[in-house]
Amino acid sequence: MNEMSEKSYAKVNIFLKISNKRDSYHELVSRFVRVHSLYDTVSFIKSSRKAFDIIGSFGCNLETNTVYKAYKLLEKYNGVEEFFKNYSVKIEKKIPEFAGLGGGSSNAATFLIMTNKYCNLNLSKDELCKIAVNIGADVPFFVYEYDSANVTGIGEIVEKFDEDILNIETITPKVKCNTGEIFKVFRENFYKQISKEDANKLLKMKSTEILNNFDIKEANDLFEPAISVYSELKEYAKEGWYFSGSGSSFFKVNNVK
Repeated sequence: MNEMSEKSYAKVNIFLKISNKRDSYHELVSRFVRVHSLYDTVSFIKSSRKAFDIIGSFGCNLETNTVYKAYKLLEKYNGVEEFFKNYSVKIEKKIPEFAGLGGGSSNAATFLIMTNKYCNLNLSKDELCKIAVNIGADVPFFVYEYDSANVTGIGEIVEKFDEDILNIETITPKVKCNTGEIFKVFRENFYKQISKEDANKLLKMKSTEILNNFDIKEANDLFEPAISVYSELKEYAKEGWYFSGSGSSFFKVNNVK
């Protein structure tokens, strides 16, 4: 085959609450939902470069690219290094970067899934997840390919949530949010932890029910620290819109009833 391609979908956080600290990480309680209308395309294309290569426009260098990190974790598996002497990875970007939509994490997960398939690694989803968690907190969600899931821990606990597919619209201001800075401000000025009882209630509610009962501040613990760092985000916090991850993207669900 000369080319193999897969869609690499964006996600939004219907809600995002902090439940605890684990060393330098924050444990979260969140609902991740796939955005079917927004995706990158990851392709393996025939190449004569004889070395691992990523083709695309990115806001980072090769060594910090999530797909490169994924490759380095799979490189030891039989046949992987040889395969990528003959194929380059091409990523066509439509998901904005540094935007709370999980684009880089989605790309890494799609790369893991495709490499597992085309290099005949025969790794299970759970085995891929153990690799994925070493790349980034959002990557395990994308590995499981669920439309909707409850995500807890530091992102490694992913449980499918059965609900209707949501019609999600996103808007991304031209602001590159620094996740580390937003968490720092959260710890210093806005820190709070959701109780186990309240977390369990949220995890059982449908996404539409949550959006009908919570405003933008109540749904996402990172919204207030984000607008304290990037005040220009305030103008996008209109009625019916919510904040994804650490931003800068906002979203609304058009089939909320």
